[in-house]
Amino acid sequence: MRSGKTAVLVVFTLQGAVFGSWVPRVPALAEHVHAEAGALGLALLGGSVGLIMAAPVTGQLCARFGARLLVLISALASAAVLPMLALAPTTPLLGLTLVALGASVGMLDVAMNIAAVTVVRQTGRPLMPVFHAGFSFGGLFGAAGAALAGWVAWSTTGHFSVVAVLAVIVILAVVRHVPNEPVLTPKRARQPATDRGLLRRPVLWLLSVVVLCSAVAEGASADWSALFAVRERGFGEASAAIVYAAFSVAMAFTRLLGERAERRWGPERLLVGGAVAAGGGLLIAVSIPAAWASFAGFALAGAGLAYAFPLGLGLAGAVGRRADGSGGEREIGFVTTIAYGGFLLGPPMIGGIAQLTNLAVALGVAGVIAAMIAPAALLATSARRREERRAAESAEEKIAPVGSY
Repeated sequence: MRSGKTAVLVVFTLQGAVFGSWVPRVPALAEHVHAEAGALGLALLGGSVGLIMAAPVTGQLCARFGARLLVLISALASAAVLPMLALAPTTPLLGLTLVALGASVGMLDVAMNIAAVTVVRQTGRPLMPVFHAGFSFGGLFGAAGAALAGWVAWSTTGHFSVVAVLAVIVILAVVRHVPNEPVLTPKRARQPATDRGLLRRPVLWLLSVVVLCSAVAEGASADWSALFAVRERGFGEASAAIVYAAFSVAMAFTRLLGERAERRWGPERLLVGGAVAAGGGLLIAVSIPAAWASFAGFALAGAGLAYAFPLGLGLAGAVGRRADGSGGEREIGFVTTIAYGGFLLGPPMIGGIAQLTNLAVALGVAGVIAAMIAPAALLATSARRREERRAAESAEEKIAPVGSY
């Protein structure tokens, strides 16, 4: 049990480190291909396109072949594609490479979350936030390494190649401990995941709203907090970077405390309370023109959003659980796909609102979206209970003796 937990935690940390390694070096990649801002934005869109393409397919593949194999394939693919970013000679080829990287990262994201749900079931411990804390800390480590590489003027080719080699070594060392659910036979794999189908289950749509709102608010905070601090509050670049760091560190440490918090308050209360904290934090940051409000507001937003994504995916796995105790792969893939839509649409939406008004108003809208997690979580809980009642009633009808009416 412990080796499975450790292996999954390492995979989450590894993915965060890979992500944190290349994103801060986008300016160097743009300089290499001589990309203007508009063309670079379209190229970066390729990563999100790849994520959305891979997520729903991965859930089905995990149900058929197991999460362990998909973790291995996607992690090796990510390591292979990463150095190719530095070698792309033109902006279109950079965009195509990002599609490939996004697809491999998206596949890894779904597969590792399915493996994480398996560990939760095997151990009986609410560990989803802790695993996502691994991703957060991995991202911080990767970003620190990227900052160091930029400071010493290390080429992106050399930097990304070293990260790729280390990623391969790590994944080969731990993948045999990544747990698998019992895989479906070919006949069962072709059958619908539920009698009603994924698209006809309100609980999955409501959980998708939870992670979608979380993705939009998280993306807005990550992408625009530093720029907001500079343009709207007059911060220097160094102080603005600390505002973003406050958001990221608060999220990472809050996730690290997730197991204890979930045991004490349960996922529903954490989602509702986190939504209120995240929405309130962003509104504090944009409505109070004081330095402390920017730091405190974004830190509160990071803490409030910390549990929404991991708990949303964990609950999706729970509602997809089969009678034998396995299952949930397709449900996690479904919810993850919609969440990636938030990462895809959120930044340009916030940017468009900022263009029409200002960044304070745009981030205020993000705060309102974060607060919407609360009603979605409450409705998802209600929908899940209705499904459980219907399933229990259906089971009773099947075993009722003839003539009992």
